[in-house]
Amino acid sequence: MTARIVLLVTSPRLPAGLLTSAAWDAVRSAPVLAGAESELTRAVRMAGADVSVVTEGATQALLDAAAAHGGAVWLAGPAGDETLARELGLRLAREPGLAELELMYGSWDPPGARLLDAVEVMDRLASPGGDPWKRAQTHRSLAGFLLEECYEAYDAISADDTDALREELGDVLLQVLLHARLAENLPEGKSWTVDDVAGTLVDKMVRRNPHVFSGEPAGSIEEIEANWERIKRAEKTRDSVLDGIALSQPALSLAAKILDRAGRVGLAVPPPLAESQVDPEARLGASLLATVAAARQAGIDPEAALRRATLAYAEAIRA
Repeated sequence: MTARIVLLVTSPRLPAGLLTSAAWDAVRSAPVLAGAESELTRAVRMAGADVSVVTEGATQALLDAAAAHGGAVWLAGPAGDETLARELGLRLAREPGLAELELMYGSWDPPGARLLDAVEVMDRLASPGGDPWKRAQTHRSLAGFLLEECYEAYDAISADDTDALREELGDVLLQVLLHARLAENLPEGKSWTVDDVAGTLVDKMVRRNPHVFSGEPAGSIEEIEANWERIKRAEKTRDSVLDGIALSQPALSLAAKILDRAGRVGLAVPPPLAESQVDPEARLGASLLATVAAARQAGIDPEAALRRATLAYAEAIRA
């Protein structure tokens, strides 16, 4: 009977003992070898398996163990030990009678697992011995970078460049992670972590989507949006329909947002007339606001319209 060598690959982002039943059967039925001590080797030993650490000649050690016991298991490291797998595969391709090689996944990364890596990397960068620039930042000093990265993501969307969007969203995420890491250094009672950010978001998503999480009927898109707004009003005590609008956004989109909020609740407050303004800046402002109001009535996004016209003008200048 041909010996069996199992390359056991596991997720380094899950608890070491969290393996499939097939993986546990494998490590309990044959000698187990690994390239270094780890939480996984300790967990396997605690379960009663024999684990040997091999720092040199891993391929031959596996073949010798498989020949002596009819099989062997290699506990792959966090990176998967691809070099060993390639070397062993080539050896068995030349001498197929030595053993059969099997790749087994003992655990898989869950969706979002790389976010854990991102949090870990940011923690190292913003901790003593890390990146001095990041450690010197504050929420206020980073504010402009957050806006800039969001604009670059918007540009990628406008260009229908999904590869660029993936990268730009990563830069936005970097800002989120850095803000959260810096918040850990705030005084006691004011500090928070990236888990607090995620936890608040999860609670909000569940609370505002009862048609998904609480068994309520979904209804139409319009009904879902109305329910979302009703839940928001119940969550936040606000004195005005305009509360919660980001006042630092560009003036054109700010005007559109304010007009939209007023329109949602049926407030018919007429914008100022340009002719009634005495100074040139006020007249221009009133005229622009009237243009934004007309765009809203026509169902046109004024920010997108001006951006489109400006970019076309930029192309003409380049030409």
